[in-house]
Amino acid sequence: MPMSAHRFDVLISEVGPRDGLQSVASAMPTAHKCAWIDALADAGLQEIEVGSFVSPKLLPQMADTAEVVAHALQHSGITVMALVPNLRGAEAALRAGVHKVTLPVSASAAHCMANVRKTPLQMVEEVRAIAALRDEIAPGTQIEAGISTAFGCTLQGLVPEDEVIALALACAAAGADECGLSDTTGMANPAQVRRLFTRLRAELGAHAGAAHMHNTRGLGLANCLAAYEAGVRTFDASLAGLGGCPYAPGASGNVVTEDLVFMFEAMGIRTGVDIARLIAARAPLAAGLPGEPLHGMTPLAGLPKGFVPQDYAPR
Repeated sequence: MPMSAHRFDVLISEVGPRDGLQSVASAMPTAHKCAWIDALADAGLQEIEVGSFVSPKLLPQMADTAEVVAHALQHSGITVMALVPNLRGAEAALRAGVHKVTLPVSASAAHCMANVRKTPLQMVEEVRAIAALRDEIAPGTQIEAGISTAFGCTLQGLVPEDEVIALALACAAAGADECGLSDTTGMANPAQVRRLFTRLRAELGAHAGAAHMHNTRGLGLANCLAAYEAGVRTFDASLAGLGGCPYAPGASGNVVTEDLVFMFEAMGIRTGVDIARLIAARAPLAAGLPGEPLHGMTPLAGLPKGFVPQDYAPR
């Protein structure tokens, strides 16, 4: 799998081109998507979720994902990732040459049915089938199961933590290389995040994956910090906070990549991302989605006087 020459202590996985773009009504033109991905790669992001292989009838914003994948693969320094909801989508992604596929496996039965029209246990079987297909046609491709609504669901309400952990273990046993936890509806708090990721890492070890947090109630960065303190080293984020979940009422606001990078760099934790170039990547995003609100405190306030990012500071 491609690795950047930049040094980093945490991996920032940019999900805006998928999670962000699927959540807005208008479709970004393909050329603008490619220009945006170029800018993200130029900023030093090592992993980018460039789209999802879903029916264009359901998400017309993702109809050009194969073309976008082909463009993204021209960047040798990034891991190109795509979301797949089922075996059919996975086959398309694997044949397109992605480095990693990620599956949304919701711990909430209500959300799982609304999102992918399957029960959580049926999604575990989907993971198993995709792993078998991967082994057959693209053995180098990684499979990530993102345990959605791990911290609560706007449709179901509370989601028992034991069920979250059991589902992650089942996905790993079915063939997922990584299992992360997603705060799909923005209901998590730092104590809960620390507790659940501590359990996940104790149970899964190296197979425990990313923290995918939303800023719906203003706790996105605090939850990322809690996950870091629990040992998590991969974090999903979206440039300008674009995104949410079209099948989870009230879900809004992914963690802003610019703010997350600034927080880690200010703490002396290297991200491998050039924050000035990252902020500049907002320009092609704005060009492709004119009028779409862009969020983020760091781009608004600017970098503090004398701020030296850790990746480029003497050590």
